Amino acid sequence: MNRTRTWPANSPRTWSANRPRTWPAHVLLAAGALVMLAPFAWQVVVALQTLPDSLRVPPKFTPSWQWSNFADVFRSVPLARQFLNTVVVTAAVTAGQLLLCSLAAYAFARLRFPGRGAIFLLFLAVLMVPGELFIIPRYEIMQGLGWLNTLQALIAPGVFGAFGTFLLRQFFLTLPKELDEAARLDGANPLQVYWHIMLPLVRPGLLALGLLTVMWSWSSLLWPLVVNTDPEMMTLSAGLASLRGQFQTNFPILFAGSVVASLPVIALFIVLQRHLIAGIAFTGSKG
Repeated sequence: MNRTRTWPANSPRTWSANRPRTWPAHVLLAAGALVMLAPFAWQVVVALQTLPDSLRVPPKFTPSWQWSNFADVFRSVPLARQFLNTVVVTAAVTAGQLLLCSLAAYAFARLRFPGRGAIFLLFLAVLMVPGELFIIPRYEIMQGLGWLNTLQALIAPGVFGAFGTFLLRQFFLTLPKELDEAARLDGANPLQVYWHIMLPLVRPGLLALGLLTVMWSWSSLLWPLVVNTDPEMMTLSAGLASLRGQFQTNFPILFAGSVVASLPVIALFIVLQRHLIAGIAFTGSKG
């Protein structure tokens, strides 16, 4: 007598047989991760090489363990001062973005006023304009204010952005309207509703915008290079760019400075990457 053995529908054997094969996707993602990490790995290798080794053809793919390059970069440029400048500028720009963009986003998402849609479309149109087009007008404004070679010249243009407004507006739109109505019935004004009720509920969006702003402000190069020419008032990116010579560049020292400048942002991203991914993924849940 033949007996056919049947397995429960939810048994591990059935689940394993029906499970889609995901290893091709994992292999592809691993290959992509290696490609993304290759420039940073090469940067670390060159930072530990001697100058002749960094100029060899074909290139040498192993470090020479020249640890003195990290000390030389501090002697070549005022790196400690530039690091402090970068921290101050990044903190101020991030705080300004979180405050001003959240205020504008709350107004566009929760308040009713004439021309709201048209004004928001103008905000979105700004996203399509390359930032390089604003360099000359911004420079003239900073020159007229007497802010050249100052930190406020680096902070003021970055404290507000159309992207941050758009990002946080999407978060405010996901909140139920009953929250506003209940708060107003209790006597809260719009500013109190924004600060005490709405802002704590969009914390994932604030974390995502904050991390993106930190990464953008920390690595910004063109504007700091234009508006500040004094090495003592430069940020890390502009200070490292000044290490490039007209005829020859000491690449090990330059790359050593780049490694030092990259480590704080990498550490911050590793700690907050889950919040960034969750915040960006949640943005498009409601238009």
